[in-house]
Amino acid sequence: MPAQPDYTLRSPDGHIQVVFSLDGHGSPFYSLEYKNKVILEPSRLGFLLEGDPPLDRGFFVTNLERRTFDETWEQPWGEARYIREHYNEMKLHLQEESILRRELIIVFRLFDDGLGFRYEFPKQPNLTDFRIADEQTSFDFAADHLAWWIPAYQEHRYEYLFQRSPVSSLAKVHTPLTLETADGLYLAIHEANLTDYAAMVLKGAGGSGLECELVPWHSDPEANVVRIRAATPHRTPWRTLQIAERPGDLITSYLILNLNEPNVLGDVSWVRSCKYIGIWWGMHLGIYSWGSGPSHGATTANAKRYIDFAADYGIEGVLVEGWNIGWDEGFLNSKDAFDFTTSYPDFDLEEVARYAKEKGVRLIGHHETGGDVLNYERQMAEAFTLYESLGVDTVKTGYASTLIDGVEWHHGQRMVRHHQEVVELAAQRKIMLDVHEPVKDTGLRRTYPNLMTREGVRGMEWNAWGPDGGNPPEHTTVIPFTRMLCGPLDYTPGLFDLTFQGKNPKNRERTTLAKQLALMVVLYSPLQMAADMPENYRGHPAFQFIVDVPTDWEETLVLNGEIGEYITIVRKDRHSDDWYLGSITDENARILEIELSFLDPAVQYVAEIYADSFDADWENNPHGYEIRQELVDSASTLELVLAPGGGQAIRLRPAIQSWFLQDVGALEASAPGG
Repeated sequence: MPAQPDYTLRSPDGHIQVVFSLDGHGSPFYSLEYKNKVILEPSRLGFLLEGDPPLDRGFFVTNLERRTFDETWEQPWGEARYIREHYNEMKLHLQEESILRRELIIVFRLFDDGLGFRYEFPKQPNLTDFRIADEQTSFDFAADHLAWWIPAYQEHRYEYLFQRSPVSSLAKVHTPLTLETADGLYLAIHEANLTDYAAMVLKGAGGSGLECELVPWHSDPEANVVRIRAATPHRTPWRTLQIAERPGDLITSYLILNLNEPNVLGDVSWVRSCKYIGIWWGMHLGIYSWGSGPSHGATTANAKRYIDFAADYGIEGVLVEGWNIGWDEGFLNSKDAFDFTTSYPDFDLEEVARYAKEKGVRLIGHHETGGDVLNYERQMAEAFTLYESLGVDTVKTGYASTLIDGVEWHHGQRMVRHHQEVVELAAQRKIMLDVHEPVKDTGLRRTYPNLMTREGVRGMEWNAWGPDGGNPPEHTTVIPFTRMLCGPLDYTPGLFDLTFQGKNPKNRERTTLAKQLALMVVLYSPLQMAADMPENYRGHPAFQFIVDVPTDWEETLVLNGEIGEYITIVRKDRHSDDWYLGSITDENARILEIELSFLDPAVQYVAEIYADSFDADWENNPHGYEIRQELVDSASTLELVLAPGGGQAIRLRPAIQSWFLQDVGALEASAPGG
């Protein structure tokens, strides 16, 4: 083929440049630079099709479109209220020289914080119904960067501890994949707007390269199987690469959200964030059972006890798991185990819903499928209708299994389609979702604001029964820079009984109590669970921070952080002038100096500080804490003293004259050992 020109696109600030090219065979490639440093060497694009010639060669460019977009949009809820969407776009129309003359469109968008690109298959006579055997997209880095990763195609889905190793050593890993370069840049590969497609896994390509692998329809990733079933017109998700000079800037990048479509639900005033407690943690500790019997957790009386506690402390919601038929032993291996509309005899759903409404508490429903999705799909319309009729406006769903219906991965096209059906069904009934064992988040919450939060991480419950004793102290200093780059996280923090009173001798929570408070700020979720049992909270002075901390934010700033070591985040309440700070460390004690220049310079603030005591540490004195107050302003600097495995949580509220008349000591307290 004759030589063809390169096509170049720059980000709005000019710091990022992407170059599209076709080689001598007409195969498409792209490369990327940041501030004149090569990030990606020429990297392959295209597709292998099942039963048809590949779409990866013999192309020429028939048309080029360019545009610039710059608007600010408002999230109905989120970690930031207003988000600027500013990008330059290059849209390349490709056509084959072969007799088939098939067309492929590749769209590049450059933001100041990274790249998004996707493929489009326009409607055309020689490509109608088609099947993708795999996507040829690659990421050929200029150097062998260090990567923070979890393995793909494993029993526990996304629920693994992150490991750190060179790109050249990777096999098959999930995204987001966070990278550290030798010259001080931080990168993250992920995808945005995953709809009617399979999730992308990254596989090592030798040296410093990575290749896209689409999750197949069936459970053997090595088999020659179909990965995507589609018909033209069709679009892929966006492949994304975020770039930052500080690791914390990855967290405040909204590139993933900006590559999703705006809200399609119209008025979403019914979508509301909240804190909640629930009949849940007791099952993980073995105090309660999900199934029927003498220790059944989801009884009418117990649900009312939780509702009473929530009403007493102003906690908005109560989750009840294990109320419906199907939880008895062996449910994970039993076909059609769950009945999503029939209660156990000792639980009266209608009465509990009525009582919650009377007390002004949101009852949070629960649909655990056990991976039997066919059974769930037969019942879910009726199940959501039941919740709607009872005023239950939030539902936690679960898919606890290694494979779906015994054959499908959780993150293939089959389950992407399923979750789309669930979110649309829930939206029709004005119900919000918290999805466990999910497909990873790719920013669809912008388009469907009722899709509020997800698990998809090795969360709190692993501390109760994990065979290795629980999550290490550094785990929660890794996931803000990795898993949370894709969206909100239902980690379920807020434990006060950190040793589980010896119920599981091998297991415990490996943090201090102050770190548990700080996690309520650091680990963002619009549906934020305070996970412990009511009896561990009632009357505890430190519970006041959990009562106060919001779940909906005007602004988020990352003040400092190093992946796997420490992080400090501040967030401004959307509905007041208060700021909240959370700072956490790994197993190492630290002293961090924090400037409060983000505060309004015309206002003085009361800093309500929940800190590790002088002798606290996660292993020997996890419950040691202190509460104190200081008067601060935007010129102030706070010294955060973090114990091993510790943290600090601070509420910063505007001072009023009456504060000076308060007895400051009334808020000061220390736990045993503090």
